[in-house]
Amino acid sequence: MIDVRVPDEQEGTKAVVRAWLKKIGEAVAVNDPLVELETDKVTQEVPSPAAGVLAEVLLTTDDEALPGAVLARIDPQGAAQRVAEAKSVAEAPKVESPKVDADAARELRLSPAVKRAILQHDIDPSRITGTGRDGRITRDDVDRFVEMATVTHVGEPTTAQPRHFEGADIPHDRMRLKIAENMVRAVSEAPHVTALFEADFSAIAAHKAALAAKGVKLSYTAYLIKAAAEAMAVAPAINGRWEDDRIAVSPTINVGVGTALGDKGLVVPVVKDAGSLSLEDIGRKLDDLTSRARAGQLTGADVSGGSFTISNHGVSGSLLASPIILHAGQAAILGVGKLEKRVVVRTVGGQDAILIRPMAYVTLTIDHRVVDGHQTNAWLSRFVEVLETWPAA
Repeated sequence: MIDVRVPDEQEGTKAVVRAWLKKIGEAVAVNDPLVELETDKVTQEVPSPAAGVLAEVLLTTDDEALPGAVLARIDPQGAAQRVAEAKSVAEAPKVESPKVDADAARELRLSPAVKRAILQHDIDPSRITGTGRDGRITRDDVDRFVEMATVTHVGEPTTAQPRHFEGADIPHDRMRLKIAENMVRAVSEAPHVTALFEADFSAIAAHKAALAAKGVKLSYTAYLIKAAAEAMAVAPAINGRWEDDRIAVSPTINVGVGTALGDKGLVVPVVKDAGSLSLEDIGRKLDDLTSRARAGQLTGADVSGGSFTISNHGVSGSLLASPIILHAGQAAILGVGKLEKRVVVRTVGGQDAILIRPMAYVTLTIDHRVVDGHQTNAWLSRFVEVLETWPAA
């Protein structure tokens, strides 16, 4: 027998079995998805390490999956037996099989987690479009369907509209429970203090527009990551964490970027070693991570190892926020508000002048055990300086 184990790369985050994609006795090929594991950050598929037959399942739906634990066992000899059985069946006299209802056939392919969700919400699975392997309905498909109820009007085409939940409770999913648990832990363990600065994005906007004219498209977040990495030089402890006997400063600047998943919460993919990357490299890595985050395709490695976090909450419209330091291994989190044109006073030719500039509020929330106000303000001062003096493209 060949063991199928939980991946070791879990960043210490509790994982649970979300759904089995194969049944006991079913033939599998190398790298066939066997089971979905879910943490508060990602849902990942565990592939089969060998060809054969799924002989035994040791962890079932909702069981905790610790790194290295045995999930199931594959019988590599079972594959040859299956081939022989298939050949025998093929050579046997043909017997007409009874017709199976298409909806019933789809029902047989539902994982336990999907079946439970469908029963909970009283949904006809034939109305759900599956996005999983071979059109399989996933739990995310059910969740999306619940959020967008189908309303049919007589004589009118079917249109998708948001379901009205007036007076109805919304049950917690695992991600929401883990976010709540982590938030409570974060504010109870680390004394949070927030400093507020304001940044002029004129130079950044000009540089971004010049690159776009050359066919290079970058988001403002790429600039924020680059500027944050440069600011670490004036206050290295910002890139550190609290330990009982020391402040441990990370040797690399690994910047996590909060990425909203709508009502499903958020994930924080990490741009590794941002201090050694060019602006364009940061942009490429960021685009890849963001697109995979929203497609539910991040791996444990993509969300692990962060030493600093950016919450660009302004993209959803907020002017000001002080995000929580969600990750225990970090000392600070940067919050960036909505970029908008404001009237400011600047000195031009030795005289005060009223100008209109693209401005945003930036906050740095710190673990006060690790750094003090002086370091916080020094970091923010340098961060803003980098943004406001960005060289022309």
